[in-house]
Amino acid sequence: MKLIIGGACQGKLTYAKETYHITDGWADGRSCSRKDLSSCRGIHHFHEYIRRMILSGEQSAALADLERQAGEFARTLAQENPELVIVSDELGYGIVPVEKTDRLWRELTGRICTCLAAQADEVVRVVCGIGIRIK
Repeated sequence: MKLIIGGACQGKLTYAKETYHITDGWADGRSCSRKDLSSCRGIHHFHEYIRRMILSGEQSAALADLERQAGEFARTLAQENPELVIVSDELGYGIVPVEKTDRLWRELTGRICTCLAAQADEVVRVVCGIGIRIK
């Protein structure tokens, strides 16, 4: 598994497509299904998939449960699709959101990406279209 992270509009998807030679088979986290994650070659807007999980009630809103939920989701995803390339915005920088759901989204995204990074073969942060390998 590969994890590509970085700020919004930093060229993460282009970097992933060019670096890993994946032109098709991408799922969009804004609209894909859970089943798509098991079979796609890559997912972009992964952070938006997590937002949809929260809004649909698939993930509990209990903060105490986040660590367990994040770990379970990350382990399952890594087992189902070990060659997956995940592209996600970093949400932990900047102003803390006022809305509880937005704070939960930020927290859960960070925890899931942390668990995925621990299992990933490679983790890259993209800034201005340039990938910096951090694992």
